[in-house]
This record gives sequence, structure tokens and C-alpha cells, in this order.
Amino acid sequence: MAEMKAPKAKKIVLAYSGGLDTSIILKWLKTDYGAQEVIAFCADVGQAEELDGLEEKALKTGASKCIIRDLTEEFTRDYVFPAIRANAIYEGQYLLGTSLARPVIAKHMVEIARQEGATAVAHGATGKGNDQVRFELTTMALDKDLLTIAPWREWTFTSRTELIDYAKANGIPVPVTVEKPYSTDRNLLHISFEGGILEDPWNEPKEDMFLLTVDPQKAPDVPLYLTIGFEKGNAVSVDGKAMTPAQLLRELNSLAGHNGVGRVDIVESRFVGMKSRGVYETPGGTVLLFAHRNMESITLDREIISLKDSLIPRYASMVYNGFWFSPEREALQTLIDGTQEKVTGEVRIKLYKGGMWTVGRRSPYSLYAPEFATFEKDEVYNQADAGGFIRINGLRLRIPLFLDRD
Repeated sequence: MAEMKAPKAKKIVLAYSGGLDTSIILKWLKTDYGAQEVIAFCADVGQAEELDGLEEKALKTGASKCIIRDLTEEFTRDYVFPAIRANAIYEGQYLLGTSLARPVIAKHMVEIARQEGATAVAHGATGKGNDQVRFELTTMALDKDLLTIAPWREWTFTSRTELIDYAKANGIPVPVTVEKPYSTDRNLLHISFEGGILEDPWNEPKEDMFLLTVDPQKAPDVPLYLTIGFEKGNAVSVDGKAMTPAQLLRELNSLAGHNGVGRVDIVESRFVGMKSRGVYETPGGTVLLFAHRNMESITLDREIISLKDSLIPRYASMVYNGFWFSPEREALQTLIDGTQEKVTGEVRIKLYKGGMWTVGRRSPYSLYAPEFATFEKDEVYNQADAGGFIRINGLRLRIPLFLDRD
């Protein structure tokens, strides 16, 4: 390592997961960067068993303190659900699992830094990825004085293989090997996989990699039917049982994952400019977004649906690029939430071997009127009116023919 320079900050709050990168960073901040005190902060956003033994590991690696906060309800209620109300999906496939988790983590990092008297925060995002932007834009939006330390932009390590060697040399246990060097990120909405054999977009992911979903070919041979209840655009119940946001997402993760729903393999466009291949498991979120869109189909006016659909790419890009706490995202959220007042009712979904279908929907605010839509005799719609409607709409198509001088 390079000769130690005077540290820019003596007390630092580190976003700590116990994985390869942040384990090395914790050690590096103490031994190479020269920090006097590093507070490891772990945001519980639904990592499940990954939190076991985390505090002990952090303290052994050099942390002065390890703070773990259960943010699962806040994450689901204040970040996942607003994105679902917006039908947010990036480049048509990615449900923004990592993108939505970063701002809530960074928000609490800022809070802890203030409480603990730290002058800097640190993260394990690389200089190639999107997470560095998400962490740092959130910090900038919430605190004008905090310094952000990004070791991947400062140290001399150039690869994760070098990190693995450093971990072995310093007795730091990490859940990554040269043989299986996947970089993963897990929360209540999803788990992502990058790196290793996945860096070749032609390679099919190995089945033993997946954690939240069963192979669709091995899913149950009997379809599963479930009913999701909505109130003002938010899912509130599954099969009639009321649940908190985090409870509901866990339940859908289990049901959808058991039926092989929610796998996505994409090559996405990173904010920094390069393409990146990622494999994601988002079982509950996939069903939730699908059900929400179908709830809107019966409760929203055609032009509102069209307007919302036109805004999806813009909203998703804001979130993906790290602008959760930007004025434009907040303004757009206000517009979107205004459309959700009557998105209330129930949607019945059928899950079967990786597929899902809507088989029923109902709402006290339904705009579906059988007396208008019926193919049988009705007394409310004059079919002859359609002739004039078509002629008026076709006028602009006919005018060029009248003006053709050839």
C-alpha cells in the first residue's frame, strides 16, 4: 500500500455489509487511511440471515462501534411503495431494487454521523458503478458539510481478486472466493448478482446461484391463485389478510419465489456510461407491480394512464441515477400520488411456473361500465355516433390527398 497520508477525517461512518468490499474498507480506513474511529453502520433493509454475526465481525475487523437499524418498514413504505405507485421500471426490466435501497441507507448514515459527531461517511461502491452516485448525491442533498470517502477511488487495489488476497492476508472472513466471485446485493425487494461468469453476457447463470426463486421448471405443477388488496395505490392485503408494507412484500416474495416468478437477466445502461450485465431476483416486487398496473386499468382514466406511462422512463431514470431526494423526483411523485386516490380494490393473480396472469379485478371506483361495454343490446350507446367520430379523427389523414397536386 502507499505511504499513509494525514487523514481528511478522523471519525467516519461506514456503510457496512460484512461483504468483501466493506470488510476490506473497514480495515483500510484504520490501517492505511489513518482514521482514528470507524463506526460501522448496517442498514437492515431485508438481508435476512446475512446480518447474523455482523456486529462481532465488524468489531474484530476494527470498528469502534457497530450500529444496526431495522429499516425494512421504512424502506418498503417510503421507497418501494412510491416506486410501485409510479410503476417504475428501468429500461423495461429492472425494478430498481438496489437503486431504491441506497437513498434510505445514506439518509440514516447522515443521521448517525450527526449523532456520533463524525465528519465523514464512507461507502464501498466502486468508481465504475451507480451506487457511488446514489450514496453521494443523497449525502449532498441532506448535509452540506459531510465529507464522503470512496476508497475504490483512492486506494491502490484494482480488482476484487486483490481484495480477496488482502482479506486472506489479514484474517478477514468474506463470503466470496475466486471460484465464485459474485458481487451480490440483497434487500427485501430483490437480490442482485454481478461479476464472475456473468461478466460475459453470453453465459447462462448457474442454477445454484439463485436464492429467492425456484427454477420455473421445478415449480409446483398446480397454479397458485392469490388476491392482492389495494388502497390508494398501495398494497394492503394478501388473500384478505391485512399486512404492513414489509410483511406484505415478504409474503409475496415467498409465494412468488416458490412459483419461480421474478427472475430477470439484463444488460443495463449505467449512469456513468458503460453497459453492465446483472441478474436479479425480484419475486414479490414483480407480482406487486403487475397487480398494481391491473388495479389502475379499472380505476384510472385513459389519459391519466397514458400520462403516467409517459413518465415511467423519466421517473425510473431519476431513481436509477441517484436523484431520489431531488426536487424533480419529489414533484413528480406528488403528481403520481394525486392519481392514486381511487386506485383501490382487489386484483386476483394466477402464478404458474414462472408466469403470472391477472384473472380478476374489482373496485368500488371501477370505471368499467358493462352497460357501455357489452356486445349485447344496450340503451346507453348509439353506435351510429362512431361514424362521425371516425371521420373527424380521419380528417387530417384525408387533407393531404385533397392537396396533392401531382
